[in-house]
Amino acid sequence: MKILVDTDVTLDVLLKREPFYKDSIVVFQLANSESINGVLTAVSITNIFYLLQKARKDITDVYQIMDKLTTLFSVAAINEATITNALALRWKDFEDAVQFVAAKENEVDYIITRNKTDFKSSDIPCISPTEFIAFLKEKE
Repeated sequence: MKILVDTDVTLDVLLKREPFYKDSIVVFQLANSESINGVLTAVSITNIFYLLQKARKDITDVYQIMDKLTTLFSVAAINEATITNALALRWKDFEDAVQFVAAKENEVDYIITRNKTDFKSSDIPCISPTEFIAFLKEKE
């Protein structure tokens, strides 16, 4: 199963943001065990780096975290077609539109996000980490 992990879920783990950390870390553990194929978009990587650097202040630490992150998740490229197709959607949140188009291009099965309303026009199921965990338990 291939999932795209939204920026917010990734930051919940990296910054240990409560009360979201507990369920979001499970998504990371599933990717680590290769139970799922996790994907982040290139735009998420740049945003995560920026926000992590602001929070951590230690650039060496940030690079180490990002190195681990990119071994855990594959990175979906963002190209001109991705941007053009995202612009055509006219979504309120352009970053989410870019992530959605990248998810389509990479044929992901689910988008894992806490901001499901930003993806309400998505034809890819968008679920929270909590819902994703429940879904996997039902499949067992």
